[in-house]
Amino acid sequence: MIYLEALVSLAVILAAALIFTNALEHLGDRLNISEGVTGSVFAAVGTALPEAMIPILALFAAGQNGNAAHAIGVGAILGAPLLLTTLAMFLMMLAVIGSRGLRGVMQPEPSGVIRDLDFFLAAYVIATAALFIPPGLTWLRVAVALLLVAIYCVYLVATLRASSELVKAGHDTDAPGRMYANRLGLPINLATIGLQVLVGIVLLVLGAEGFIQGIEGISHQVGISALLLSLVIAPVATELPEKVNSVLWMRHNRDTLAFGNVTGAMVFQGTLLPALGIATMPWVAQPTVLASVSATLAAATWMRVLLLRGQLKVWHLVANGVLYGGYLATVLA
Repeated sequence: MIYLEALVSLAVILAAALIFTNALEHLGDRLNISEGVTGSVFAAVGTALPEAMIPILALFAAGQNGNAAHAIGVGAILGAPLLLTTLAMFLMMLAVIGSRGLRGVMQPEPSGVIRDLDFFLAAYVIATAALFIPPGLTWLRVAVALLLVAIYCVYLVATLRASSELVKAGHDTDAPGRMYANRLGLPINLATIGLQVLVGIVLLVLGAEGFIQGIEGISHQVGISALLLSLVIAPVATELPEKVNSVLWMRHNRDTLAFGNVTGAMVFQGTLLPALGIATMPWVAQPTVLASVSATLAAATWMRVLLLRGQLKVWHLVANGVLYGGYLATVLA
């Protein structure tokens, strides 16, 4: 039954990603906003909800489960950006390697991806440094958490301000097909778009929760620590929405939406979720934690260097997959 639960939940996540992506494309089209805002804000925050629930639920469960709940929360917070910067990028490469080849070019609108990476790297370096703050300096931890929240607020303002110029430059969101709700006879308006978005989010959350429970049951059978479970296995389930949406967009040559969905989620999960962990959980440096943040920073820095050079080729993202493989080899050894 545990294996069946995981498979059914995976199917729900895949269906929800299709529903959610379709609605967001029509929302962006109707509001006449850029693909960068649609991908980096709307899609990123919406599909980040499943993994955001884990540390929040872990915080409420801390009084009952103590260290195990905190370990799950910290692992979920750090595991999410790790998968986005490494495995998600690698899967996007696999989605187009057949059609574009290893030397093919990926062409997201560069200013949005660069902005996302700059904000993420700045915030994640701060969050990593906070691992070394002595537990007794509560005021400093709270100050760092508030700084990370402020960084995300500034990021939102910067992204929204850039939207109008990107629309003028031809990077507006264009819905390529009919909305699913419209195929059921409903009119295309903000109400039905909002309804389809809500259905997609609910299914994403339910599917991710069911998949996590199934994976946890399987993992307990083979014996894995709470921290390692949350760092390695739980994010695979909760990050599936981002990866599926971006793979779908890459296969339809919508590179800006695909990258924005991942890099926007990186900013969300590199600011607000670490702020929660720093302020409320035992945010301390451990070998598995340091391995995670090191791989994450290396992958994000690699992407930023590539964009500085002005061209992003398909084969470049092989390195992101190698970093994830190296991380797994390190923590599972």
